[in-house]
Amino acid sequence: MELEKRPQVSKLFGIVSPLLALALALIAGTIMFAVMGKDPVEALDAFFVQPLLEVWSLHELAIKAGPLILIAVGLCVCYRSNNWNIGAEGQFTMGAVAGSIIPIVFTDWHSPMVLPLMLIAGAIGGALYAAIPALLKAHFNTNEILTSLMLVYIAQLFLDWLSRGPWRDPQGHNFPQSVDFPPEAVLPAIWEESGRAHWGIVFAVVASFLAWFLMKYTLKGFEITVLGQSARAGRFAGFSSRKMVWFAFLLSGALAGLAGISEVSGSIGHLQPAISPGYGFTAIIVAFLARLNPLGAILSGLVLALTYLGGEAAQLSPGISAKAASVFQGLLLFFVLSCDTLIYYKIRLVWSRVRGGAA
Repeated sequence: MELEKRPQVSKLFGIVSPLLALALALIAGTIMFAVMGKDPVEALDAFFVQPLLEVWSLHELAIKAGPLILIAVGLCVCYRSNNWNIGAEGQFTMGAVAGSIIPIVFTDWHSPMVLPLMLIAGAIGGALYAAIPALLKAHFNTNEILTSLMLVYIAQLFLDWLSRGPWRDPQGHNFPQSVDFPPEAVLPAIWEESGRAHWGIVFAVVASFLAWFLMKYTLKGFEITVLGQSARAGRFAGFSSRKMVWFAFLLSGALAGLAGISEVSGSIGHLQPAISPGYGFTAIIVAFLARLNPLGAILSGLVLALTYLGGEAAQLSPGISAKAASVFQGLLLFFVLSCDTLIYYKIRLVWSRVRGGAA
């Protein structure tokens, strides 16, 4: 069995590949649930059907999809420029910390400007944290995969220290969390009468369309594409790889930071040691499932959010652990990347070599 490069990209498999990947993930998930002693039909029903049957559940789906889409949009642009930001989880965390400075430190300031300044501070915090691996890559040629990933753990430990130490609520009965945000620091719900979905999902959809427009209709988008496909061709065109490193990391970090403060302000209402179930890492799956297309991140973000929500439902009904949901997400990414190979290569069976080996 050999992989033979296609003379042209297969349009057929470009359409079929994600459907094939989803089908294979469902088959693998069925086998996994059966091995665990669970009813596969009941488990898949809990994962993909039950969360779509209630209005409040759709609101929860929007809450979980918002940060996934917002982070994935930045990663789509970043990865298409051939810069591999794996630390969006840390930038998400630092964005939440930076945006929470105003309601936690300046508790006596009550103004309509509080929330907009929080969102801006969150985006800046995420961008500044992403600037660290950008600086190391652009000026010291350091591997950005390692540096951005290691910074995730620093951000998480820093948040843990803040929540248990300087920013812990003295009236919080010794729980490791900050004071509750005042009403002017809370991201409002879109339709409060039917559920608690907030404006974070709107930020995500708007960012998707803006990034799509950037990639398709602007010179910067053309520069991202050229440098991502060939840095040498980009240099001949007069584009700077170093400037692109900064642009890609700052943009993806800013969107991750905005997602962080939106999550804390809209869904949680205070700062605590655990603010993310792994949105920054799952957003990598969202980006690749979307084929690094910002608009595609909307649909793939909803699909992965459904696995989060379904994983919670599956814990109650078939009794499947949260870890199984993470394994299922990993299987989905594995099959997406595997099936995408068929877009660029075709499988060829070489029978003559088999016969020769047998002889």
